[in-house]
Amino acid sequence: MFIDVARANILEVYRTLVEVVTPRPIAWVTSVDIAGRVNLAPFSFYNAFGANPPAVVFSPVLRRDGSKKDTLRNVEATGEFVLNAAVEALAEQINLSSKELPYGESEVTYAGLTLLPSVKVKPPRVAQSPVHLECKLIQIVTVGQGPLAGNLVIGEILAIHIEERVLDERGHVDPRKLRTIARLGGDYYARTSDLFEMKRPQ
Repeated sequence: MFIDVARANILEVYRTLVEVVTPRPIAWVTSVDIAGRVNLAPFSFYNAFGANPPAVVFSPVLRRDGSKKDTLRNVEATGEFVLNAAVEALAEQINLSSKELPYGESEVTYAGLTLLPSVKVKPPRVAQSPVHLECKLIQIVTVGQGPLAGNLVIGEILAIHIEERVLDERGHVDPRKLRTIARLGGDYYARTSDLFEMKRPQ
């Protein structure tokens, strides 16, 4: 199989990309609009990039009609967001929160979740998630134009909340307790419970 991207249909390129770049961690993002209404949505173009300052990047691509998703609109307007850990026990709610509801209607209620106030930012945290990263916007980098174009939301982490139940005896996050999930292609997800260890070479 060979795909000449310049000649291919953009939907084919997108489908192939999400099938081969795997597993992708999930940014489960809470944001608020100017009126304070809460939005919750998952994004699988997501990762951490550096620790000084601690920075994260996620990308809400434009919808297939070229319009901006609610999260992008909210972060542009307020400059703040919260990343909630996407864990296996909440997989159903994570999936439900991907539903595109009318602007201003909260996915939190739709998914049967509850909220906790944040400490340093206005967007609240998902109470059921064991980890939260409170972030302020550094920059949005627009990559391309039109349907499925990327918008790299670069945020600085201001505060980290971690529940004791996901820590090991050293006070480190235990992946066997955290049990995050990841996106694959199509409707597939992956668990992070099949672990193996390798020591880094000295």
